[in-house]
Amino acid sequence: MQKKLTKEFIIELSKAKNEPKWMLDFRLKSYAKFLELDNPKFGPLIDLDLEEILYYKNNHAKNQNNWEKVDHEVKNTFESLGVIAAEEKYLAGVSNQYESEVIYHNQKVDKDIIFLSTDEALQKYPELFQKYFNNLVKYDENKYTALNGAVWSGGTFIYIPKNVILDRPLQSYFRIDTKNLGQFERTIIIVDDYASLEYIEGCTAKSYSSNSLHAGVVEIYVGKHANMRYSTIQNWSTDVYNLVTKRAIVSDYGKMEWIDGNIGSKITMKYPSCILQGDYAVGNSLSIAYAKNNQKLDAGAKMIHLGKNTKSQIISKSIAENGGLSNYRGLVRIGKNATNSEALVKCDTILMDEISQSDTYPTNIIENSSSSISHEATISKFDADKLFYLMSKGLTQDRAKELIIMGFIADFKKELPMEYAIELNRLIKD
Repeated sequence: MQKKLTKEFIIELSKAKNEPKWMLDFRLKSYAKFLELDNPKFGPLIDLDLEEILYYKNNHAKNQNNWEKVDHEVKNTFESLGVIAAEEKYLAGVSNQYESEVIYHNQKVDKDIIFLSTDEALQKYPELFQKYFNNLVKYDENKYTALNGAVWSGGTFIYIPKNVILDRPLQSYFRIDTKNLGQFERTIIIVDDYASLEYIEGCTAKSYSSNSLHAGVVEIYVGKHANMRYSTIQNWSTDVYNLVTKRAIVSDYGKMEWIDGNIGSKITMKYPSCILQGDYAVGNSLSIAYAKNNQKLDAGAKMIHLGKNTKSQIISKSIAENGGLSNYRGLVRIGKNATNSEALVKCDTILMDEISQSDTYPTNIIENSSSSISHEATISKFDADKLFYLMSKGLTQDRAKELIIMGFIADFKKELPMEYAIELNRLIKD
């Protein structure tokens, strides 16, 4: 299959996946919109040659449910990342995507729970799939949602039935190993009334001198009295443009939590969102962004209050070092009918040196008189006195800096599953 993006490529891709006509029509409509739209007018400059991106790569490996049957080279790649080691003990199921396709999937939960690759879900549950696909994140929102709509492949589809509470997380892991590859997974999660799910996601890529692209789309539906937590640690290599759209809609008394860690990538633009549609719905976002040399991380969250007595909280921790740029960009809107609602935004940043930079771009809107928004923002330089004190106790400078940073992000780290907290420690130490 050719890899360059053309109408003919999209037709061939859809045919290879044995998709229904409505999906091909959707892909072609998305492709036309992609050609029409420009790059976003805000955030870091996206200096990406889209003609050089490979839009699909299939290693022709069958999706396995037995890890021993996975291609040896691919298996070694994931095992070197420590991905499988934790699965048996800590997870209710795992899905691993390599390049453009899911290559391993293992479910250890009740059969009434749907946990599949998105491609499989389209084939096995077409009516359920069509009901939720492109319903919350529309293809024409921006250039990269349109691109995802045109060439999406892989991703995770989850349905948790009413009253089902999982006691262990489900996990997906995404890996790019090919130069100039674009990865465009599509994830859809439905947590029905009175149900509960924790989902964790990891992302890495091999480093090259030329650019790659990750432009995923995530749509999450949280039912009445349901709970959903979505934890991400992305450690893309510093040649990856990470341009992602993630959004959840929350019904009466439901709760959505985004736990979002951004360590890698060349440029990240990511603003996980909650639409608090139901009365008494709750949305929380807790994030860190750690930008180093040649990294520009533009991240934050969006909370849209529509229901009465809704609550939201955005806590953003940013670190910039060696000339990195780490920005917070967020939106809180409390609508006219969202009476007696409350929102809190708190942004804290540490600049580790004189050449690094951080800015805050908040938009806070209240459209009724009975609601409130609180916003706090601090930007501080690295505390040389603390560093000196720790070094006077016998610590090296690197170890002392590490301890100060770990203290700064302690609130974030304690919300992660144990194995991800350990991985975060390693990434920051590196």
